[in-house]
Parts: sequence; structure tokens; C-alpha cells
Amino acid sequence: METNINKKIFKLKGKVQHYAWGGKTYIPNLIHFNNTENKPCAEYWMGAHPSASSTLVIDGNDVLLTEIIAANPSLVLTESIVNKFGELPYLYKILDVNEMLSIQVHPSKEEAAKGFEREEAAGIAINAFNRNYKDKNHKPEVMIALGEFWLLHGFMQLDAIEKRLQEIIEFNVFLPLFRKEGLKSLYKMIMELSQEEVDAVLASLIKTEMRRREVGELNKSMPGWWATKLFKPNDEIKNIDRGVFSIYLFNIVGLQKGEGIFQAAGVPHAYLEGQNVELMANSDNVLRGGLTPKHIDVPELMKHTLFEPVIPNVLKGDLAESGERKYHCPVPDFSISKVELLENQTYNNHSLTPEILLIVSGECAITSNDTSMSAKSGETFFIYPNEKYKITTTSNCDLYKAYVD
Repeated sequence: METNINKKIFKLKGKVQHYAWGGKTYIPNLIHFNNTENKPCAEYWMGAHPSASSTLVIDGNDVLLTEIIAANPSLVLTESIVNKFGELPYLYKILDVNEMLSIQVHPSKEEAAKGFEREEAAGIAINAFNRNYKDKNHKPEVMIALGEFWLLHGFMQLDAIEKRLQEIIEFNVFLPLFRKEGLKSLYKMIMELSQEEVDAVLASLIKTEMRRREVGELNKSMPGWWATKLFKPNDEIKNIDRGVFSIYLFNIVGLQKGEGIFQAAGVPHAYLEGQNVELMANSDNVLRGGLTPKHIDVPELMKHTLFEPVIPNVLKGDLAESGERKYHCPVPDFSISKVELLENQTYNNHSLTPEILLIVSGECAITSNDTSMSAKSGETFFIYPNEKYKITTTSNCDLYKAYVD
């Protein structure tokens, strides 16, 4: 794919993913498309993942970013990124979480490569329902809330787990095993219970929590709030998702707009509610353990889960000299920063690596020696490496920038 080598800033069009847990209005309203079929719009992908590559608008035509990279990788990515990663190393997303996502972990890079080769050798189609590994990459990820956002993140401290097992009568049966053999044995037993056993333990707890919610005794910081979200008032309490156990064992984290959290390989987590921007390694490898109609593989989940308590590290971002707020991501694959421009402010930058700019609110202008483009909320732009550009605005404008540090 040949392009004008002097032009290095292009409008990018991502791909909407219609997963069942997504909302129906947030992403359509943000990126300005009419959801005439009223489909759930869960994620908006911006990047070059082979299963859903974005396109760049070049001379009025939509061209796959994967094709552009393949035609001239050193120009689009830089020589060092080509040598280190062989591809655009990150995948950028907007998420609208209307219903709880699956309990999940992501594998390390080494284990992802092993899992991918194993499933390839077994002849499991890449789009098969029971496929765990869609690629050879790890999937560390960072998310930043676009408003109030709730998630599960890692196991609680051991004393907090023991206290919960003591306080909830239905969980008393697990105390001897937890005290004798620890967290991993407890979680393994819970995840391997039959559906009949799951219902026997959880049915009365769910009924109690539903009564508490009806009289206003629950809030979103409590596990019962989320456990009862799976049922309507007149539902029969049966076939309870085993993911409910995780809601009571994991940290419940509430984030406000602009706050973020990093999810490393092996840390179990689940998104509960809200909208965010998410940046991750260029991968779609997810090992699931509940709260989902998708493929659940408990043995594979157990093999890659970090069975250690986690203290959630809420990221506020560090203000840089450029005026942008940078969020610490302890991986080489990606970095993210937020640029908040007030009326008549200017942001100057020199892209050292490929960047994707996402405008989340307001309007601005992006200019360089060879480019002048207007930008509005919901639009996205791809910027080649080694490009000096500036962003100006006559009103308040917020944007997020993905890049390789």
C-alpha cells in the first residue's frame, strides 16, 4: 500500500464488537453511528489485531491498518518496534459495560505462546467456541474510567477472606479447608463444585441479599449488590453462576473519572459496570471462569491465576512537563496519557512511536507541516512515528493518547 510518505496523520476507523454485555447507546453516541439494529455495542477496537483491524482513511479510501503496516513496517512502526514486537504492540479500546463481564485472567507471554501452539496442533479452529488462545501474545492491560466505573480486581487480603467466610453462614463450610490448605485449594474446590452444589450453597445467600437490596441495605461497594444483579425479583433462584463466589473473594474497586488500574498477567478480575478506555498488548487471549455465556475453562484458568492477595493500586496519572497526565504501565508494549486542553490551549508533541489519539470530549484541530485536520468527540487519529504536531482548541477538549514508551 503506497501512501504519500510526507503525510503521517490519518483519521482512523475502529471496529465495534457486539458482545452481549455491552450497552446500546454509549458507543454509538460517542463515535457517531446509528445503531439501527439496537445491538449491544460492548467494545470499540482501535488497532491492528488480525481479527478486527482498524482502517485508515487515505485519499478518501478505507485501508486496513494491518495492510499498511505489512507494506512498510519500519515507516509505520519504527525499526526498533519491528525488531522487538514484529507488529503494532498494543490494542486500544472503548468499553461500555452494561452487564458484568466474565471472571477472567490473562496468560503470560510464554504461556500464551505454548497455549496457542497446543491448540493449533489440536486442530481447534481460531474462531471455535472452545478456543482459549487466539494469538501468541500476553495481554496485560490498563483501563481508565470515563465516569464512575466498578470492577473486581485480585483476591482480597487473607484475613478479609477468612472474616467473610465466617460472617456468611453459607460459606462457613469452606473455613476448615481455607485454614488448612489456603486460598488456592479453596478456590479450586469452589470452581469445581457441581451446579447442584453451587445452588445448594448460594441459593439462600442470594435470597437474603435480594431482600437486603429491596430495603436499601446494599450499595455498589458490597458483593451482594452485584450478586443480585444476576436475578430479577420474581426469578427462580437456580442455575446460579459460580462466578458469584469470586464476587465475595475479590476486591471490589470503584473508580472515578480519570482514575485507572493496571491488570497484570495472572491477576483475576472482572468489569462490573461503567465506561472506560482500555489499552492492552495486542492480544485477545482470555481465560474465563464464570459470569459469561462464553467458553469457561476452569483448569486453564486455575493454571494461570495468581493466588496471592492484591492491594488495588488506583492510578491517578502523573502530570508531565508537556501538560499531559501519564499513567504508569510496567510493560514495554504500551503507554497511555490523558491530555486535557482548556480554551485556547495548545499541546505540542513529537511522536517517537506510532500513536493513536482518541478524542473523548470537545473539538480541536490537529496540525503538522503537511496536515491540518479538525477533530471532534469520538474521532480517532493514527500518527506515524517521528512526526511533530500540535493540537489546538477554542473550547475544552479531552483526549487519550496510546503509544509505546
